[in-house]
Amino acid sequence: MRQHGVMTERDPLIRWAVAARDARVWRRPDAVIVACPDLSHWDRLVMDGDPDALALLVREVLPEVTGDFRPFGAEQLVAAVVERVTELEVSARFAWMETTEPVGSRAPGDHKPAWLPEDAWPEVSELIEESFPDSYAKPGDTDVRRWAGIRDDGGRLIAVAAEAWSTDEIGFLAGVTTRPDARGRGLAAELCGFVADDQLVGRERVALLADYWNTAAIATYRKLGFTLRPVAAARQR
Repeated sequence: MRQHGVMTERDPLIRWAVAARDARVWRRPDAVIVACPDLSHWDRLVMDGDPDALALLVREVLPEVTGDFRPFGAEQLVAAVVERVTELEVSARFAWMETTEPVGSRAPGDHKPAWLPEDAWPEVSELIEESFPDSYAKPGDTDVRRWAGIRDDGGRLIAVAAEAWSTDEIGFLAGVTTRPDARGRGLAAELCGFVADDQLVGRERVALLADYWNTAAIATYRKLGFTLRPVAAARQR
């Protein structure tokens, strides 16, 4: 949103980034870029504004940051900036999914989700390695705050989800996975409902990033009431 050519920074992506650890902000009329190291796994340049103004600002910011910082924002905006900054290319497209309303549990069953103590994190690591090795969230990583899980009747951990990269306004959900032999029973939906509702207390929304190809996960989040916003990342060629 803009007023008289100045960014008012209502975009949740920008507000999420501004509040992140070690964020650096560049503002110009009609453009804002926030550099955040290790924000949902990658060093990101979260951006919003007019594509022409952002193209100029991106060229100004990139030499000032060290590391592999990747422009990130609304999918159409990133594509428009890449058209103007030819040294960049679109590297990935995702679904930013969010809810501002409690979603609750959608799956009946006796195996109820709960937050896990730190001494259970080795079990979480084992499950992540088996079922979701590409997860951006791993136990012990910076800004991965806590893990919730569901256990079977024998006490085996069969589903997990993390709160990671959350801010005071925006909770963030990551690392959602279920053991292959326990899938199809609605455990992920039940667990995500528990984690999302807990994070919504005192916050305006809960969000997550999902791969476009993961249609089953996106369908689960949609059924829970999450809305989808296409986003994308770019990188230097």
